[in-house]
Amino acid sequence: MPAASTTFRTLAVSAITLLTVTGCQALNDAGRAMGRADIVNDLAARMDRALESTYSAEYQLPGGKTATISQAQDPARSAYAWPGGKFTATEEATTRCGVKGERTTCVLDTPPAPNAKPSVAVFAAAEREGLVTPPMVMGLLTTAALDPSAVITQSDTTVAGLHATCVDIRQNADAFAACVTGEGTLGSFTGRIDGEPVELALSRYHEQVDGAAFDLPPGADVVDRRPATS
Repeated sequence: MPAASTTFRTLAVSAITLLTVTGCQALNDAGRAMGRADIVNDLAARMDRALESTYSAEYQLPGGKTATISQAQDPARSAYAWPGGKFTATEEATTRCGVKGERTTCVLDTPPAPNAKPSVAVFAAAEREGLVTPPMVMGLLTTAALDPSAVITQSDTTVAGLHATCVDIRQNADAFAACVTGEGTLGSFTGRIDGEPVELALSRYHEQVDGAAFDLPPGADVVDRRPATS
């Protein structure tokens, strides 16, 4: 799997290249014109930096539920926890925990490659569960930026006490809205994933992470599928 930073840069460069040929369309923010490629490049750079940051972000979900994305460095670790389960990627293992009834089961598999970012593995696994991730939002934004029929409105706001840039996308019958903070974390998202309505909003942000964020849930049944070492 390619590094996420390379993916983000490729998306941004692709947008700039195509828009140079087709002509730049404006994003309006209180009379300020900003090209589609500019906003894609800016948000891509923010998210790219965030992949190498240490932070914990708690998100509010519908129904009063919460989800948490945590990242730490030295050693690099990442986790995505939500009401139905948890994914973690550390030097020791990639782990998927799920809840069935009153039991929690965690399956341990091979850890990410030494040079891979743990967040890449965690976000990819989370997307397979239909969860919203920063790379997913970046992909949706890039697709919209390359569509000349899309209507994109940019604005600034504050999310969980952090400055954020927001975009509202109207693309044929589809629409979504997303905010990205200056730190590069996903600030909010409202839209549809696989036809289902999805909504989340950043409620808390910390530049430190409790090591327990990467631990297995207490009392979980553990299935270890990692190859035996001699």
